[in-house]
Amino acid sequence: MRLRLRLGLTLVLLSFQVLGGFARAQESPQMQLQRVSLGAGMHRIDAQVAQTPEQRQIGLMWRREMPQHDGMLFVFEQPGVQCFWMKNTLIPLTAAFIADDGTIVNLADMKPQSTESHCSKAPVRFVLEMNQGWFDKKGVKAGAKLTGGPFSLR
Repeated sequence: MRLRLRLGLTLVLLSFQVLGGFARAQESPQMQLQRVSLGAGMHRIDAQVAQTPEQRQIGLMWRREMPQHDGMLFVFEQPGVQCFWMKNTLIPLTAAFIADDGTIVNLADMKPQSTESHCSKAPVRFVLEMNQGWFDKKGVKAGAKLTGGPFSLR
């Protein structure tokens, strides 16, 4: 009886440690993702690549700032209508929904900490998030074509 009680208490304490660590990890930005260099005309983008479900789920959450020419490229296994929201995301972003050949299908400005959904207007496998205003300042609009990374192979 005593052994079972001790074992049960140990399991409960271990569970709290694991769950507590998981909760803390969820509240810190992911900074060590693989990077890819992309081009938008003469403009260069240094993008982190979120390709696993876990990496895509966390995305740019918890970041307080992002360098001006940095972004995050979300890569999905299959084309689909991709929808994004900004829960736990602290900086304003613009999402570029991108076709397999690198063509920007549509852009969506997104407000921090919002659960409003922003979706692609057609099935896509790629979404690039940049600081809000980056695309406007560079004159990059829907129909523009990105190069580099996964778009150089097409």
